[in-house]
Amino acid sequence: MKVRSAEIKDGEKILSIYTPYVLNTAITFEYTPPTIYEMERRIEERRGRYPFLVLEEGEEILGYAYLSPFKEREAYSWSAETSIYLKMDIRGKGMGSMLLEALEEEARKMNLLTLDACIAVPTVETEYLTDQSRIFHEKKGYKSVAHFPQSGYKFGHWFDVIWMEKVLGEHTSSPKSIVWYGNVENRV
Repeated sequence: MKVRSAEIKDGEKILSIYTPYVLNTAITFEYTPPTIYEMERRIEERRGRYPFLVLEEGEEILGYAYLSPFKEREAYSWSAETSIYLKMDIRGKGMGSMLLEALEEEARKMNLLTLDACIAVPTVETEYLTDQSRIFHEKKGYKSVAHFPQSGYKFGHWFDVIWMEKVLGEHTSSPKSIVWYGNVENRV
């Protein structure tokens, strides 16, 4: 298994991983899966500024992870939002950890200081959402920093949203300049 940067041609395989989450879970609040063209656009949009990684075994993509801007304004440049998706049948086997660790390493190369994860959490577990994402992030050193009750409605249920955060480096009065991902040396 290896982690590598995603390419536009991976869009169809990435979409096949994401679609079941859209159609069958409240992990994402999208109601309709994106088209292949939209997924390819999402990959392309992130690649210059942020890492978009895939976990691959042979020719098979098992999962993907990417960073997005936490907010668009310049003062937020040292923070980014994480997203991770695995094929449904391989969750709980350490592959999410591999992807998150690779994503964090690439973030450090960029001089990012804070990573945030926006996570849907159930008030009561349903077939659409468990508490596993929160538990996973907690094990990886993320701390809960915000809780928004009943923020998303999907499948006839209201779901809470929490923000979890991991600090990667010291927040000094003179932080190192951000190196956008397209300019990072020795990237995955």
